[in-house]
Amino acid sequence: MLMDHTIVAIATAHGIGSISIVRLSGCEAYSIALKLSRREKLTPRYVTLTPLYDGSIALIDEAIVLYFQNPKSFTGEDVVEFQCHGGMIVAQQVMQSCLSYGAVLAQPGEFSKRAFLNGRLDLTQAEAIASLIEVKSDDAARILARQMRGELRGYVEKIRDALIEILAYSEVVIDYAEEDLPPDVVEQIIYKLHAIQEELSKTIASSHRRSGLMQGYRVAIIGKPNVGKSSLLNALLDYERAIVSDIAGTTRDTIEESVRIGTHLIRLVDTAGIRHANDEIERIGIERSIAAIEHADRVIAVFDSSHTMECEDEAIIALIEEYSPTKPFVCVLNKGDLPLHFPVEKVARYSPIFLSCKGDVNPLIEVLGRSMDHDNDSEEMMLISQRQIGAASEALCAIDEAYQPLQSGELELFSFHINQAIRAIGAITRPYQLDEMFDKMFGQFCLGK
Repeated sequence: MLMDHTIVAIATAHGIGSISIVRLSGCEAYSIALKLSRREKLTPRYVTLTPLYDGSIALIDEAIVLYFQNPKSFTGEDVVEFQCHGGMIVAQQVMQSCLSYGAVLAQPGEFSKRAFLNGRLDLTQAEAIASLIEVKSDDAARILARQMRGELRGYVEKIRDALIEILAYSEVVIDYAEEDLPPDVVEQIIYKLHAIQEELSKTIASSHRRSGLMQGYRVAIIGKPNVGKSSLLNALLDYERAIVSDIAGTTRDTIEESVRIGTHLIRLVDTAGIRHANDEIERIGIERSIAAIEHADRVIAVFDSSHTMECEDEAIIALIEEYSPTKPFVCVLNKGDLPLHFPVEKVARYSPIFLSCKGDVNPLIEVLGRSMDHDNDSEEMMLISQRQIGAASEALCAIDEAYQPLQSGELELFSFHINQAIRAIGAITRPYQLDEMFDKMFGQFCLGK
């Protein structure tokens, strides 16, 4: 599926560097490269060091040229890459010369789009490439690298093929009921359906739980006023980002900053103190604090170890009990350099960390690092985007809805829901074709009598 026009773009980031890459793709890429290099031919997949000239035969640069002949290229078309000296001027001159010879400026993502349309990438690989550019952790980079090699595609194709096989079973029962069919067809359908349902449920739950690997973890810091939340934020950032004061309620809005812990990028959210609101501004700040908890991947609950427990502390503990079944919490007893008055037994089951924000916060950093590392201990498949999670969830919903008509013998309605599931899961990689189901039917059951 070659496109009508040849596209060109600078493939390296803006700025000064040792090398800049200009990429051409399309049916005229090879001829344009010959015009720029004033050469009679370029050998595919060989490095050629050659001068490059503009339309007025003025020397632009001496560059490395790589020619990839279709279909053995990233886009599936003829592709030429010019590796010229770094800096934007030379790269711009090379690109402008390509434009003068008939190329057009590539749109954002157009090289990957052409690779997809020409069958060189599926949607999972294209999304992995896009995510890898903005990856937030080393573990996420490894996951994306595996998906670029087709790991997710293989997983989706396995589920997709199993659903098509189930649909074939159903259609056989509907259309060939008088033939000599295996007596346990419906039992086989139920068995296979349960296995798919369990696999999808596990993958969706794992993907939600590990989403911070891709997007960076959001860590909310909560606590009553004046327990040291802003001091903790400053200590983790290692600079004075938040105003620290003995006046309660100094932080009246959420403050967000990013920091790297281990191999992970986290976004720290310092919230307003949770207490009874005395004015409208403070009430809004408290509402934002609760919203920060709901949107966080991890929550640090800070208590003042030098004071007895107050009603605001009880409110924090109530929030921990409410959200801890679905969200990891880390309890910090701050001001550990002062005499202990806080009833530790109230938070003992959450393994509190004693520290002073004015001293060493490494124990907290180590706990956060281990917690985030744990997310990648599993070998479970991971969906990397909301589009993929949505498609898998839609497929799972269709499977759930298929059970009732299956049990009541309404196989036409059952087949309808299985078709929905196939189309939903197939949207992650490629559309479902009806001929695939026919191949399963006639190939497996030998019905062409």
